[in-house]
Amino acid sequence: MPEFDTSHVKNIVLLGHAGSGKTTLAECMLYEAGIINRRGTIEERNTVGDYHELEQERGNSIFSKLMHTKWRGYKINILDTPGYDDFVGEVISALRVADTGVMLLNAAMGVEVGTDVIWDYTEKFKTPMIFAVNKLDQDKADFDKTVQQAKDHFGASVTVVQYPLNQGLGFNTIIDVLKMTMYKFPLEGGKPEKLPIPEEERERANKLHQDLVEAVAVNDETLMEHYLEKGELDEDEMRKGLKQSLINHDIFPVFCLSAARDMGSGRLMGFIDNVCPSANEMPAQVTQNNTSLPSDANGPAVIFIYKTVSESHVGDMSYFKVFSGTLKSGMELINETTGSSEKFNQLFMMEGSKRINTNELVAGDIGATLKLKNTHVNNTLHIKGKNLELEPIVFPNPNMSIAIEPAKKGDEEKLSQALHQLREEDPTLIVEVSPELKQTLIYCQGDMHLAVAKWKIEHLHKVEVKFEKPRIPYRETIRKMAESSYRHKKQSGGAGQFGEVYMRIEPWHEGMPDPKGLNVRGRDEYPLDWGGKLVFYNCIVGGAIDTRFLPSILKGVMEKMQEGPLTGSYVRDVRVSVYDGKMHPVDSNDISFKIAGLQAFRQAFNQADPQLLEPIYHVEVLCPDELTGSVMGDLQTRRAIVEGMDTEGHFQKIIARVPLAEMDGYSSAVRSITQGRAKFKMHFKEYAAVPYDLQRKLTEEYNKEEKAELV
Repeated sequence: MPEFDTSHVKNIVLLGHAGSGKTTLAECMLYEAGIINRRGTIEERNTVGDYHELEQERGNSIFSKLMHTKWRGYKINILDTPGYDDFVGEVISALRVADTGVMLLNAAMGVEVGTDVIWDYTEKFKTPMIFAVNKLDQDKADFDKTVQQAKDHFGASVTVVQYPLNQGLGFNTIIDVLKMTMYKFPLEGGKPEKLPIPEEERERANKLHQDLVEAVAVNDETLMEHYLEKGELDEDEMRKGLKQSLINHDIFPVFCLSAARDMGSGRLMGFIDNVCPSANEMPAQVTQNNTSLPSDANGPAVIFIYKTVSESHVGDMSYFKVFSGTLKSGMELINETTGSSEKFNQLFMMEGSKRINTNELVAGDIGATLKLKNTHVNNTLHIKGKNLELEPIVFPNPNMSIAIEPAKKGDEEKLSQALHQLREEDPTLIVEVSPELKQTLIYCQGDMHLAVAKWKIEHLHKVEVKFEKPRIPYRETIRKMAESSYRHKKQSGGAGQFGEVYMRIEPWHEGMPDPKGLNVRGRDEYPLDWGGKLVFYNCIVGGAIDTRFLPSILKGVMEKMQEGPLTGSYVRDVRVSVYDGKMHPVDSNDISFKIAGLQAFRQAFNQADPQLLEPIYHVEVLCPDELTGSVMGDLQTRRAIVEGMDTEGHFQKIIARVPLAEMDGYSSAVRSITQGRAKFKMHFKEYAAVPYDLQRKLTEEYNKEEKAELV
């Protein structure tokens, strides 16, 4: 029998902007529960959560961690997450399997940009949320301001459960308006003394207590009736009402903390085990085929893989949540995605880097296993005879790209294997071998994300790498009509080569009429893999060129469109009309007309006012109001067109169109300009004309490179 049934397993995820104290709080919770006998610190590099060498080196969390405590008859699984948005994938995957979120707010900083970014995901998952105002022992702590900002950002459902009596450097006392008790902590923190609320605080405490009771009662008709009858709700009614309000996102209770001094964590843990929902109290999961899957230990065994980590000398470790049934050591489950069977030889509960063997895990619990053969993040595994697949995690699009190559020739295969492993562990990191740009590209969330990838490649996979600025995927097109002809003639003994093509090319746009002055005999549209179209007309009369050679002419045109005359970029949105030519009864063949078509197209293109196009991205920057001028000034140096501004809480959102060529290094620039207080996201918008001076410069550079290669 498992030590804890589903009702007594609570899964919480610690969330918050970088520096809000998540890892320190996790350390407190483990200490309060007796899992560890000494609290580690970030400075001493000895916390249970930040055990990775790179995290200790950098002084901040990079990966999500799974830990657990046992507290008053409950098992609390703790998912500690990083605070920088470069590692948002770690946050999202942890949110997918948590049943309650604890959002830490830095009392000295208020609601920071990272908090807003994370909140969007909690809304998507409908995760019950608690706010914990941390660092109340800091000199500039301002509880009331922080709570007001939270209400401004997240609505009136933000409801105070505790407030500090003496915030700042002397902080040691919390007034709890749910328990109507004052907690006074010793200097070293830990277990507080429970005292009556002082008379001078009674009025404020009573007012906040009534606000809390009304916030709970207003969302439940039965509780509202009891409240109107008695003017109060008893402890059981409050517990029931709070739990349902949390599940419905009707209330977000606010607690007080100084995690660094171990003040308030025990009360928070008590609320988690007493009030926060277990997995079987949350709405049932809905599978891909719209089947309801309750969290029932007696149901069919179904697990979901939310994270994979590769460990040296151990192999791949898969982290999962049991969404239904009971998973026992030795069981075999079917991977719904791959169809393969996986045997679970070992099951672990996790305490940071420490693995604790267990024989079974019930529905609602989170654990890990080793050496699954063909299972990846987002895979659902279930018992034989079922066809169940849970909704996958949708990871955000990347914000930057970089070209990567091995520093030493001959390491290409090792680099490829390293990148494959990185991609397996981190779905927000995308690897592309681009035939267009002739580079291997890494797409990631930002500079810190990239630095972690580089560290892993060089330290874990032993491949030294170098980064280069990624080439820009320009496009080429034309702005006016042009005509040309080309005769390809070659004689070298025996059969020769002969083909002559007359061609008109024009800028193409949707809905344009057929070519004027030409006898149209056939028309084909070819959507291009790189965007835009080629429209190809057969306008030949009198059999000047046999129709069997038209595919060869088209092939020559398409070949040149893959390496445009201006910069070697792809060509798009061109209409080609072949209207005349000559052939030889013996020497004409496919290769002759392919070459003639290619050269005729090249000549005509250069005469048709060629235009270079560049990718334009839609960029949104979220930053504090006082930093908007600096952010906009930097954007304008990047040829940005600012399209507008919007307000989100007390943050400003700057919306701009920016050429991709100017976004190189933007992640580190915006972090530097705003001291890490701004976030941005970007996505492809359109292609637009490159300014004339820049087009000339790019064309000249390309021509120089071409000549250098010929030497």
